[in-house]
Amino acid sequence: MSKTRKKKSPKRVLALPDLEQAKSAVLNTLTSLSGQRTYDHAINDFVEWYCSEPRLAFNRTVVLRYRIYLEQKGYAPNTINLRLAAVRRVAYEACDSGLLSPELGAGIRRVKGVRRLGVRVGNWLTPAQGKLLLERSDTATLRGKRNHAILAMLIGCGLRRGELLSLVMDSIQVREEHWVIADLRGKAGHIRTVPVPQWVKAAVDMWSTAAGITKGTVFRSINKSGNVWGDGMTPKVLWEVVKEAATRAGIDKLAPHDLRRTCARLCHLASGETRPNSVLARARLDSNDRTIPRLQTEAESRR
Repeated sequence: MSKTRKKKSPKRVLALPDLEQAKSAVLNTLTSLSGQRTYDHAINDFVEWYCSEPRLAFNRTVVLRYRIYLEQKGYAPNTINLRLAAVRRVAYEACDSGLLSPELGAGIRRVKGVRRLGVRVGNWLTPAQGKLLLERSDTATLRGKRNHAILAMLIGCGLRRGELLSLVMDSIQVREEHWVIADLRGKAGHIRTVPVPQWVKAAVDMWSTAAGITKGTVFRSINKSGNVWGDGMTPKVLWEVVKEAATRAGIDKLAPHDLRRTCARLCHLASGETRPNSVLARARLDSNDRTIPRLQTEAESRR
């Protein structure tokens, strides 16, 4: 008689190799690079906490303890809910690969997130602050020209960090006698056309001419000797550019996405749109002649 093999029962305590296998499965299901980075960071934080506790079973109670741990750390509700979403995905992939029983996985997926009370307004600059941020740029050096063009693109076009870093020279085109960023692929793969004001185009031309860039990525790294290096930039460099510009202008706690909000706010003041976000999504091509001084004048006249 042939020996019958016993069916391997799913685990209750996942070891580090099991968690790494589930994490790899989660990351392989994500197509966005930013989403992969976010989930990778969230899962690594959970694995570090999970492995620091003495032989915890991977179940609903443990995930609830992890949520309490995040709340005690003082994280915002959005951050906590994102971390919990990553843990749920890990549980789902662990169940799918047979590492975790379906009952435990279903219990983990029933863990609710933190309730969000109210809506965060966010941070943006006034027209005077936006003008000061651009005026304080040192355009005498190659690095200063690049940083000035980055700030102009963020304020004048309202691009996201990923959109700015992946921008190529061929995307900046003329449509109906106006400069635009044509067929820009943004968040979730959405494609849109973004108008480029003349003063933003002038700043980009000053940088590209000085750097000798005619094709490929627009914004690139600069080494210590002041020469262009590589064919792109990292998000960390972009953060440093905005941080240094904010320090020169005397502005506290300024992030790259705050300049996108600033663009929406300035367009809102100039056009009278009821929702600033709709201005970025449905920007008119006839807005290319809007400049920071004009927006400042119109904003002051509305008071």
